[in-house]
Amino acid sequence: MLRAVIFDFDGVITDSEILHFRAFNAVLTQFGFQLTKTEYYKDYLGMSDADCFRALLAAGRLRVLPAKGVAVVPPAPRGQEARDTALIKNLGQQKTRLFEQLARTEGRIIEGVREFLDLLARAQIPLAICSGALRPEIELILEEAALRRYFDVIVSAEEVTRGKPDPEGFLLALQRLNELWPEPITAARCLVIEDSHWGLQAARAAGMRTIAVTNTYEAAQLQQADKVVARLDDLTLDDLTRLCS
Repeated sequence: MLRAVIFDFDGVITDSEILHFRAFNAVLTQFGFQLTKTEYYKDYLGMSDADCFRALLAAGRLRVLPAKGVAVVPPAPRGQEARDTALIKNLGQQKTRLFEQLARTEGRIIEGVREFLDLLARAQIPLAICSGALRPEIELILEEAALRRYFDVIVSAEEVTRGKPDPEGFLLALQRLNELWPEPITAARCLVIEDSHWGLQAARAAGMRTIAVTNTYEAAQLQQADKVVARLDDLTLDDLTRLCS
């Protein structure tokens, strides 16, 4: 029996993956390079902002340019680890500001999402979001689109220590749903909606059933999902119930 649905956010509810890509590259310009779209979607899309910058730093790609006027990071405490932490924090703040500007002007909800949320709401199924995006980014888009009321729980990047493909975020979302609903919800009765293999891997590791939507990757790259669809409003309650039976 289906007891809850947990959504990824970027690429599932909102068509914002390309906005994240553009915001990342705007920040990376100060280091003299940009990620290609192929590179970003292959290696970095599933990461939180901090993990993305951390990976680029570890790869030696975030070198401060000697150009006049470039101020990549404010004065930091002594020690390489402290400097790296301060750099990642500063770059994350830059990226967040740029993304919010783009989201306000260019963000949009993916077709079929509203209809699918209405279907679930009528069935009184608890809904959550588990995303590698930051809480202000999620709240901004949900409020702008008048979708915030659908979701009982939101778990964002700041609330976990390990991002996808680790299952920590999905397990935290389940824990918080159980704090709100009197009848216990088990992982096997949760259905996760994802658009990437990182998210599908995390959901499966949490013991949850999965649906992949082909907004970001082709169906052939999402075969680990229990079901793959092109649009969420193609799904029926019977489809969801069979997956969790």
